[in-house]
Amino acid sequence: MPRRHLTPACALALLSTVAFAEPGAQRQSELMNLLQHDCGSCHGLTLRGGLGPPLTARALAGRSRATLAAAVRYGRPGTPMPPWAGLLSDEDIDWLVGAMLRGVNHD
Repeated sequence: MPRRHLTPACALALLSTVAFAEPGAQRQSELMNLLQHDCGSCHGLTLRGGLGPPLTARALAGRSRATLAAAVRYGRPGTPMPPWAGLLSDEDIDWLVGAMLRGVNHD
């Protein structure tokens, strides 16, 4: 039987259907700090845009969780957006994407 491999797009789609455990309160606080300060250093301290585009719920409306998670996980080649996969777990990335989509940045 031939071996079948998942394409990156299929793997990402499959990954986006996995339900991750939510990080604990302490980790959520650390992730919120990362979002506000590390992400904010490029996306603006209020996350309304800067070097990078806005990360407000309004600006992200219509974008899938999988697309946003991929941007965080793998970065955006040809832009200053670095990959965070080596520093953040899938659970962390899922929580951050959810936080942005929920508008925790007060937009």
